[in-house]
Amino acid sequence: MQDDTSASPRKLIIIEDDAAFARTLGRSFERRGYTVISTNGLEGALVLLEDHSPSYAVVDLKLDGEASGLACVQALHKHDPEMLIVVLTGYASIATAVEAVKLGACHYLAKPSNTDDIEAAFNSAEGNVAIEIRGRATSIKTLEWERIHETLAETGFNISETARRLGMHRRTLARKLAKQQVK
Repeated sequence: MQDDTSASPRKLIIIEDDAAFARTLGRSFERRGYTVISTNGLEGALVLLEDHSPSYAVVDLKLDGEASGLACVQALHKHDPEMLIVVLTGYASIATAVEAVKLGACHYLAKPSNTDDIEAAFNSAEGNVAIEIRGRATSIKTLEWERIHETLAETGFNISETARRLGMHRRTLARKLAKQQVK
């Protein structure tokens, strides 16, 4: 971890509870000329922001502990509205993507994503009005997946409460979450 007095104009904070992934991602960004600081949750991020002013952030959506990545996005955006924030998640859904952007994220990437993907997201933060708009057929499984994740976000990722709201057994919900998303 380097301090904010470094000559590097590209300062990055990584908020990720998987220490090995955070370390690997941090090293990869350091090789690209970023000054990297990292923490595993909201409390650590708030402490780091007292002494550091990163221009970029990578935030895991589902963090162990007291707060979700959405709370981290909100705190980072409040600290610096110009910060480019990318949310990474293995629990991608339309609901959490919309909330992340509303709270200040510039991009939302599904895992697995690598340094190239994240840096491309930082570089395309402005958006593209010329992107092709096309419909897509949505399967029942995809609709179910999106509803589950929408409800998960509403409940703060509480599995028991999500299962209750969806009218399913907690173990059934846990099995569905363990499976890969159906497209």
